[in-house]
Amino acid sequence: MSQGPPRSQFTQSVLAVDNARKQRRTRLLAGLAGLLALVLCAGGWMVWAAADDGEAGNQGAKAVQQAPDDIRNTVETAPSSPVGHLAVDYREKGFEKRFGRDASVRAPGTWATDKTLVRGVGGTLKGFELGTSKEVWSTDLGGPVCGTTRHVTADGRTAVLFQEPPKPAEDDDKKSDGKDKKKDGKNDDKKGSKNKKKGSKKDDKKKSDDKGKGKGKKKGKGKKDRADTPAPGPCTRLALVDLDTGKKLWQAALPDAEDASPTSTNVTLTRGTVTVAWGRGSVAYDMKAGRPLWRNTRPSVCENAGLAGGNVLLALHRCGADADRTYRVQRLDPRTGKPLWTYNVASGVQSVHLVSSEPAVVAVAVRGSGVDKLLALDDLGAYRSTVDMPEGRYIDDCFTARFGTVETCDAIVAERDRLFLATKPKDPEVNRIVSFDLATGKVVRRFDSRGRGAMYPLELSGGKLLAFRGSADGVAPDAVVSLDPESGRETPFLLFSVPDAAGPVKPGETDVLVEGGRVFIAPKELRAERGEDGEGAAYGALGVEGA
Repeated sequence: MSQGPPRSQFTQSVLAVDNARKQRRTRLLAGLAGLLALVLCAGGWMVWAAADDGEAGNQGAKAVQQAPDDIRNTVETAPSSPVGHLAVDYREKGFEKRFGRDASVRAPGTWATDKTLVRGVGGTLKGFELGTSKEVWSTDLGGPVCGTTRHVTADGRTAVLFQEPPKPAEDDDKKSDGKDKKKDGKNDDKKGSKNKKKGSKKDDKKKSDDKGKGKGKKKGKGKKDRADTPAPGPCTRLALVDLDTGKKLWQAALPDAEDASPTSTNVTLTRGTVTVAWGRGSVAYDMKAGRPLWRNTRPSVCENAGLAGGNVLLALHRCGADADRTYRVQRLDPRTGKPLWTYNVASGVQSVHLVSSEPAVVAVAVRGSGVDKLLALDDLGAYRSTVDMPEGRYIDDCFTARFGTVETCDAIVAERDRLFLATKPKDPEVNRIVSFDLATGKVVRRFDSRGRGAMYPLELSGGKLLAFRGSADGVAPDAVVSLDPESGRETPFLLFSVPDAAGPVKPGETDVLVEGGRVFIAPKELRAERGEDGEGAAYGALGVEGA
């Protein structure tokens, strides 16, 4: 994607703190005002000029009254001006020097509050202040992040899974590792404070280790292995983190989870509860203190294939093996783990995935690795409808996620009565979003991109569908647009320019987050930027906000 035409002072960030920052921000968001005028005059996006009067002047997100342990539910409203201004510009400096020119580092997890953007990079969580891009905290987890959830509590907490720290040869490190093991299970705020105090030393040690890794990488030219690939280790550590401070509020070691791998383990949140599943086990913790609530670590017949959270908790169980394998979906009581209802998926399917917990939507693969059907269930677990997914018609990334086993269908959005899918582009810039009635499985409406850039759904908020639309020609801006499911009307939410260094924005490869009236774009893997201006840095995140 192009960064657009020459700079325009209209879109230059008012938050620039020095000339270098101003120049970079100008390159990033240059010319959006002129572009908006251009496309409106051309008539291509004239419909955007007719935004509802009721939306004008709204900014950010409407607060929804919630208890601290509730899963956050904000209602996004369009900014008073759709022209985007820079809120966060995060580049991981010195990336190439540390990891090598062709290296990539996994960056799972992107979260935002009204103050901070948070990114997971390798084994570190980093918080950036909105408006200045300043790194305000950094928390070294001790091992690579191997599982995250998009769910956040109303007061800005979330959970992350990470691998056990590698066992170093040094005696001092062995002693330190032993102490950590003794502490696991004693989950309290005091422990989080102790870890925070020691963070500076850990960070210094990590920086030293990273430099060593970078040197080693340069010697092996041509290798494209991930720079953060750890020694084999199970994904057994869980932490609850405050996104505004980076503090680990508590952490725990998963019981009997030696076989928990990054590709078979998932973590999720529901009200007051943190839950984890890893194939042969599942466990739940009280959100406030990290106290274990229930565990199922020795399933007799069925494995725990995943847990989907939010307002309710669903469990996916995989029973039997090979040709005799069957699946079942259960709604669980989050505090006890007891099933409230059970739905048995018909036999003969190869894979099953939990798309959404409320409404309950299940993806089924019958013929191969792609989704063939989406099954909708009602509040009591009874079959509701089927949405057919003809091969090659819709974007389907449910079974190709880098992390997690459920809740990873980035191009599917479900709400109580409707479901939204994006078709695969016929050419790079032409596709449509299709809405379905979950009561019948029938098509309700189609939103055509009309060659203005391929788009895919992000979330439903305040009765409107927010969707990402890429630039069709590198001149018109990228955008998040608001689609009215009832009228089919399209209005702009935010216009901006995604830098080439961030890579193409695609479902499954890029996090696109809308929170508090802002849009955040973050690649799920970091790579060194190419070109003279890259300076060996890796692009980590872009955040934009309206006027």
